[in-house]
Parts: sequence; structure tokens; C-alpha cells
Amino acid sequence: MDAAKIPYETVSYQVDENDLSAVHVAEQLGEDAACVFKTLVLRGDKSGVFVCIIPGNQEVDLKKAAQASGNKSCSMTKMQELLALTGYIRGGCSPIGMKRPYPMYIHQSCRDFERIYLSAGCRGMQVYLRTEDIIRYARLTVCDLV
Repeated sequence: MDAAKIPYETVSYQVDENDLSAVHVAEQLGEDAACVFKTLVLRGDKSGVFVCIIPGNQEVDLKKAAQASGNKSCSMTKMQELLALTGYIRGGCSPIGMKRPYPMYIHQSCRDFERIYLSAGCRGMQVYLRTEDIIRYARLTVCDLV
């Protein structure tokens, strides 16, 4: 993002190994969980691996995720696969800088906020940036996922 001259802030928070949820992260940041987005890695029956980015206080609707990604069905990838697929571990998975360029979808509520939080790629760190910047930079498709 530095090379693309996209302004952002990194914000640290206290990690709780027993609670890696985005809701906990939002509490640590003193923010509404609706603007702290979590990155989920799924596998579709036709497309293979793809990424959904949804508000921290929501759950992905697998039917909507499958439809958005052009699949008939999809499921969450196994936690043990996450590092090999993305280069990130649970609680630190970011849509920025994954090992491979997967199709990525972000929930439409992101546009309710001028800026959103995303994982910075490690536990204990979030990146705070303009919503439209991350949509453009990461080539995110905005759609209904929850």
C-alpha cells in the first residue's frame, strides 16, 4: 500500500489467545464491531478458494457467498489450511498481501463507513484505511454476504 501511495494507519490492540474474534478486537479498539471487518477464506465447488470480508459482528451466509462467487455451494476452509493458502494465521488473516491472488468479496455495509479496520496481517495489529481505497487496491467485489 505504501508503493501505491494509499494512506493508512496501523493500530495495535491487546491479543487474547482465548478470544480471537473481531468483536473482541473492536472492543479493544473502542470501536463498533460493524466497522471492524474480518477476513474469511472459503472454498467453492466450482471456483476453488475465495475470500469474504465481512463485519466483525456478522456471520457469512454461505448461500450468498456461493452466489456472489459464482458457485453452487461453498464452505469455510479448515483452519489448518489457512497458513498454506494465505500466508496468515487465524486472527491475523488480511486481504492485503496474501500468498496468491484469490477472488475477494466484501460485504456491502463497508460503504456505510468512510474508513474501516482490517487485519494488518498479524495478531494484535489492525490497519485503518479509507473504504474506497481498499476496494480499489485489493480489487474487492462489493456484495451482500451476510
